[in-house]
Amino acid sequence: MPHETPLIATVAIGFVIAFIFGFCASRLRMPPLIGYLLAGVAVGPFTPGFVADAGLAAQLAEIGVILLMFGVGLHFSAADLLAVRWIALPGAIGQIGVATLMGVGVAYLWGWSLGAGIVFGLCLSVASTVVLLKALEERNAVNGVNGRIAVGWLIVEDLAMVLALVLLPAFAEALGGQGGDAGHGAAAAGSIWLDLGLTLGKVAAFVAIALLLGPRVVPWLLAQVARTGSRELFTLSVLAIALGIAFGSAALFGVSFALGAFFAGVVLNESDFSQKAAHESMPLQDAFSVLFFVSVGMLFDPMVLLRDPLSVLVVLAIIMLGKSLIAAAMVLALGYPLGTALTVSSSLAQIGEFSFILAGLGIALGLLPPEGRDLILAGALFSITLNPLVFLGSDWLTRRFAPEEGEVRGAARLRSLERELMKAHLRTEARDAERVLKARELAESFPMFASLDPQGMQDLLHTFRHRTANPGARLIRRGDRADTVFFIAAGQVEVAVAGRKIRLGPGEHFGEMALMSGEPRSADVTAVDYCQFFTLDRRDFRRFIAQHPEIRTVVEATAAARRQMNEEKAAAGA
Repeated sequence: MPHETPLIATVAIGFVIAFIFGFCASRLRMPPLIGYLLAGVAVGPFTPGFVADAGLAAQLAEIGVILLMFGVGLHFSAADLLAVRWIALPGAIGQIGVATLMGVGVAYLWGWSLGAGIVFGLCLSVASTVVLLKALEERNAVNGVNGRIAVGWLIVEDLAMVLALVLLPAFAEALGGQGGDAGHGAAAAGSIWLDLGLTLGKVAAFVAIALLLGPRVVPWLLAQVARTGSRELFTLSVLAIALGIAFGSAALFGVSFALGAFFAGVVLNESDFSQKAAHESMPLQDAFSVLFFVSVGMLFDPMVLLRDPLSVLVVLAIIMLGKSLIAAAMVLALGYPLGTALTVSSSLAQIGEFSFILAGLGIALGLLPPEGRDLILAGALFSITLNPLVFLGSDWLTRRFAPEEGEVRGAARLRSLERELMKAHLRTEARDAERVLKARELAESFPMFASLDPQGMQDLLHTFRHRTANPGARLIRRGDRADTVFFIAAGQVEVAVAGRKIRLGPGEHFGEMALMSGEPRSADVTAVDYCQFFTLDRRDFRRFIAQHPEIRTVVEATAAARRQMNEEKAAAGA
């Protein structure tokens, strides 16, 4: 090749190989993501042939995680997260603790240090949000109560892993890894507690800013972008918000990219642009999430299956049986039904992105031996591949044992949670219904807009500015420069032009003639009583009629009729 293009080569080969393997997996009635993982193995450094740049692939995959978590936030409001806190918070923390102890025990039997066991156990305790979302989407269960519990559970896990990533360097020396001067034990202990306090403070500050300041700034910013009428600029603004908040949260608060992107979506979910933002970002979410699975496959060394098959089976048993049974037991102990317990346990029967990050940090700190990373990657590859079968098994168990008495008792707790989630859902529906009602009222009030499609109507509602006028207020003065067109929502105005006076009322508009011709105003317009208007400035008006030729035709016809009437009146007066 005449030029070095590792980025283009990685993206191109990654997509092509992922498509081929994914298509073959689909034809074999297997989930396409299995094909994506095998595609990563095929282009990884441990197999012959083309070797993609693993570093670039990992960074591209991180973008996929960011966009996917952003999409989750767009469909998972803060009210939903708070609604499931009483099951997600104690359940996730308890499950992480027990699963980590299982990893420590296995590491002890292998002769590893305590620090290696803790890192190893943490890696096995946290599931992949990316894999969970793919599984729930395929089952159409993201918005169901069990799906929301599972997502909330994994969000709590992600928060716990953020804390672990920050604290591991501080505890590295005490756990037998690389650290600072051993002669300053008291100072080191003080530093550990200081790091803990700073971490909790940063996370709390980020969440507070995201949930308090974000709903005021982000919707306003998108409203300004929507007024430009540029689709590509709106898409760019959505990506800038998702990636910008994700990067800013990591740089300023030490929060993971994924968690920052999730809260960016939560913030945007409360605005009128959530549906449009989700629609515009979906193709990029799908494309980059494929690269995530390819990058995971690239890290896998198939020879570990021959070197240490028994250890791989032990790791897989902890991931798919150990922590899943723990999670199911905790859900049942909290009073929820078997179906919920099986959904949550199935969701946790795999590991993913945070496991790889933790393993890399453990190796860098001298805590985790290299073979630990190989075992974690093997466990991730096989658990992700087998996860769809786990969900099928949970479906069978749910159908088989749902009528049991314990299920009926647990269902009461689940119905209580469903009511809380339903309240949040109804608030969202009420907001959407209000938008639809405004669009319908606009079409009824101004028949000229009745031909607009729903998206065009929403764009117009976002572009309109609201204005009021008291009786006697002069709205337009003859000879002024034209800068606004008025649509009357309530009240009446008097138009003085060509020696006559005309009254206009609700559903009519004025001020468009001078905007279209570029000439000074030719009439005086005064409010007769208390009036309410929708207005468009010069740029918004010209952009809107350019995008909607049918509206332009109506406006031009109205302007031509008024111009002819004025000319006839002037000729008669002469």
